[in-house]
Amino acid sequence: MKRVQAPEPIPGLAVREDAPGAVAVRFTGDLRAAVVARLWGPAMARVRGGGLTSLRLELDKAEYIDGAGLALLVKLHSEAAAAGTKVELLGLPPRYQHLLDLAMRAEKSAGEPDGEPDAMTGAEKAAGLSPLDVRLREALRDLRELVCFVGESAQVLYNSLRRPHQVRWPDVLTQALAVGVQSLPILLLIGFLMGLIMSFQSVITLQRFGGEIYVPNMLGLVMFREMGPLVTAILLAARSGSAFAAEIGTMHVNEELDALTTMGISPVRFLVGPRILASLAVVPIMTLFFNFASLVGGALVMLSIGFPLVTFTSRVFANVTAPDLIGSIIKIIVFSLLVAGVSCLKGLRTGGGASAVGRSTTGAVVAGLILITVADGLFAVLFYYFKF
Repeated sequence: MKRVQAPEPIPGLAVREDAPGAVAVRFTGDLRAAVVARLWGPAMARVRGGGLTSLRLELDKAEYIDGAGLALLVKLHSEAAAAGTKVELLGLPPRYQHLLDLAMRAEKSAGEPDGEPDAMTGAEKAAGLSPLDVRLREALRDLRELVCFVGESAQVLYNSLRRPHQVRWPDVLTQALAVGVQSLPILLLIGFLMGLIMSFQSVITLQRFGGEIYVPNMLGLVMFREMGPLVTAILLAARSGSAFAAEIGTMHVNEELDALTTMGISPVRFLVGPRILASLAVVPIMTLFFNFASLVGGALVMLSIGFPLVTFTSRVFANVTAPDLIGSIIKIIVFSLLVAGVSCLKGLRTGGGASAVGRSTTGAVVAGLILITVADGLFAVLFYYFKF
């Protein structure tokens, strides 16, 4: 075996070339902060010199490794992997293996802030993967995570119905207050203003034909069948959905989700379940309040042009049927399930870094609005074909 020492021996660090392109870096003492400060530059220079096919880090003499030592090992590993060099770690004390794994995952998360790599990693280049293969892998991974989340959430909801005594009802009540009661003032205000504006604009147009009497018909059908569920779901996504993603995302960044998993507690059952149950329980009631507020706004307009209140209410009740109300409830249940689910999923998939929570919150709102729009279009087609 050919042994070549570094041109200038460095205390605590020995570099040898076992074969052309195969370099072994041997640490001959503990990796403390003071030692690492002296070794960092020379060690990086050996790795960044180029022409390496394999790098072996020997740590059998390092009985103590602090945070600076772990940082050096992680940086050496990432620099070599980025250059397509095979890295081998020998002699690491078992008590430091878990800390090194955590540090490497943190380094990877910091380099991929959006959870999706902007470029191929050294390992992927070494495996001969094309950018398309990497994107396909990412898409399949995301699809698998989505299927697992949907399945686990469905299992949580099923267990909640089957064993209600196991549900954390205080958490469900807390989330129901945040989703429903605290959102009620803004919901009533928006409903009242929308009913007032739509009725006023309709009256202006229909007065030309003497058709003001049809304003209650239009308002009741539009609010109960379409606008009520849609606006309530949008408000849920903008207010509560963003809060779900921010809360769970912050817990992910603070490693509280890892602590739950370590204690054997499922984050989906502990955090996602109460939020979905609370949304399913209070959002249909919120829709009814929104519809009532919109009818109050419409009644105010009709009273201002001389129609009695009994005429307005009778026209509304005569044209809004039970299928309209049932369809509205079905819509808002599906909307609330989609918004709460995707918001919690975005929170669970929060990456590392200071801006990760903000990206998860924005992604939750955008994804919720897209899902609401798509689902509303599908409902429109289904209700048309089934004459609902």
